[in-house]
Amino acid sequence: MRIDVSARHGHLSQEHQDEIRAKAEKLTHFFNRITMIEVMVDLGEPLKKKVEVKVDAEHKHDFVALGDHEELMVAVDLAIDRAQHQIHKYKEKVQDHRG
Repeated sequence: MRIDVSARHGHLSQEHQDEIRAKAEKLTHFFNRITMIEVMVDLGEPLKKKVEVKVDAEHKHDFVALGDHEELMVAVDLAIDRAQHQIHKYKEKVQDHRG
């Protein structure tokens, strides 16, 4: 599994990148068929950081979650929580249809 962290309109320190990777890696505990996670951080607006988390999984379209907040790591947490919710909802749907 690959985790890509990139920034738009700015630069992320290595410490922030490592922390974001660690948080994104926790998504694999909820769904083991994840092939790639992309985290895009938009630092264009000084008062609001925007984070987009895109999760690629086998046999499923992408999960895309957005989060924005004044603080970077809070925005990351919001986006990852939303992605986790989407994955959880998808797993419930799949398990309910098995019969």
